[in-house]
Amino acid sequence: MIEPEVALATNRLGWNKVAPLFHGGTALPEYGPLAPTEDTLTLLDELPGSRVLELGCGSGHSLRYLAERGAQELWGVDLSPVQIAFAEETLRPFAPSVRLIESPMEVNPGVPQNHFDLVLSIYGLGWTTDLRATLALVNSYLRPGGCLVVSGEHPVYSCLEWNGAQYAVSVPYFTEGPREHKSWKGVPIVIQRRTLGTFVGQIIEAGLRVEAFVETPLNSAAANESHADPARWYSVPRASVMPTTFIIKARKPLES
Repeated sequence: MIEPEVALATNRLGWNKVAPLFHGGTALPEYGPLAPTEDTLTLLDELPGSRVLELGCGSGHSLRYLAERGAQELWGVDLSPVQIAFAEETLRPFAPSVRLIESPMEVNPGVPQNHFDLVLSIYGLGWTTDLRATLALVNSYLRPGGCLVVSGEHPVYSCLEWNGAQYAVSVPYFTEGPREHKSWKGVPIVIQRRTLGTFVGQIIEAGLRVEAFVETPLNSAAANESHADPARWYSVPRASVMPTTFIIKARKPLES
């Protein structure tokens, strides 16, 4: 068993090294690789004047997307100081309304409660070492009536492996918990495996009401020639078999 402190330390170091490789990637309007975009799905509430928080804000491009559409107050939390530095640069034009914090998402590093219209996480929430605690914090951050929108790699997608002739199941779907990846983008990393049932169940347990659940079909318009290779992790052949991404929208009840 990998202890949470070890996972966080490993991932902070790993993301510091690979952050340049992901600069501007997997960010709104994209919910995930080869997946439909916000322009198609229209999951977000009205943005003008809104207060938003992103968990796992990365290089800040999702927050910039929201700012360009009228979000008034922008907060971002990320484990990696390199990512925070990138986000500061990305969001410099909106600096007066931006607050970025280097911190794990499993604790509250000074984020106001009952404050946000939207808490967002694009391929970020799945990295938490404690999903239950993180979702309890999400509920505390949202104002009554505010919503959570989260996307992540579909746990079935990550069970498949190309064996040179076809896709085969390499990891049982119901295997959950931290898993060390020895060479993820060339660095060690700790990945957290969870089923969709765990994600949905713990969102409901946190007191949020699920409004939308999307298992994304292949978005062919997002593909290029490199996505034709079936051995590539995000490829058209693989994404035609299983969705790359899941998306959940959930709302904090008005009476809470």
